[in-house]
Amino acid sequence: MTAGPAKTVAIGDKTVGRDHPTYVIAEIGLNHNGDVAIAKQLIDIAAEAGCDAVKFQKRTPEICVPPEQRLIERETPWGRMTYMDYRYRVEFQDEEYTEIDNYCSKLGVHWFASPWDVPSVEFLDRFEVVTYKVASASLTDHELLRAIRKTGKPMILSTGMSTLEEIDAAVEVVGKDNLILLHATSTYPMPAHEANLRTITTLAERYDVPVGYSGHERGLQISLAAVALGAVAVERHITLDRTMWGSDQAASLEPEGLRHLVRDIRILEDALGDGVKRVFEGEIAPKARLRRVG
Repeated sequence: MTAGPAKTVAIGDKTVGRDHPTYVIAEIGLNHNGDVAIAKQLIDIAAEAGCDAVKFQKRTPEICVPPEQRLIERETPWGRMTYMDYRYRVEFQDEEYTEIDNYCSKLGVHWFASPWDVPSVEFLDRFEVVTYKVASASLTDHELLRAIRKTGKPMILSTGMSTLEEIDAAVEVVGKDNLILLHATSTYPMPAHEANLRTITTLAERYDVPVGYSGHERGLQISLAAVALGAVAVERHITLDRTMWGSDQAASLEPEGLRHLVRDIRILEDALGDGVKRVFEGEIAPKARLRRVG
């Protein structure tokens, strides 16, 4: 049985839900490594592949970085620096997001981000983003959820590393109107045996909201299987090159992989059909030639 209630959610000019095209999100995250030129290259790749949206991450470092981690030094492509300095180094601010906003508008691609704290919600609200994405790690941050709900915008909520009871509590906070859940497993990269794709059906039946899939696996098969099981949205990390520096690069799709993913999702949507059994025109001649009885 496939998942997916009839309920839909409008994200900008797109309708997300069963019997609508899969909403494909190319997650850039921090794979731009703090360089807006790399971000633009990734936006170009997503647009050319036919993705509906690109997604970033937005943090206020002094809120999100625990005090005990701030002065820990680490090697980076820009030399040795404290973790706090690194977080600021890769974080886009007004100037970069203004450039991204204008660029995506010209290409006709949605953009939004996962805010990790309340000031980041307020920051993104100034750009009138089409939706907010809640990372799996933030599902239990009810203050953040309430701040996003206040914006009145649709919310995409990832459910990785979460129990059903934790998801119940989050849904209670945000409500079911304008909500899309994403089944996810927060292992990077994710092995196939942890995909547990039938959870898409579990979430759809339990919450009666559209359910998609956020994948951290290598390859395309699992994401395509999620669409076959009823996922109304698919989110995958993207990168210029999986060998680039950064924690998410290895679990990301390179340009050719992203193009194949979107192509195959659209073929799969066409192949799934409407479930009505019929004899197709292409079967008529073989039927007349091969069927001996009836």
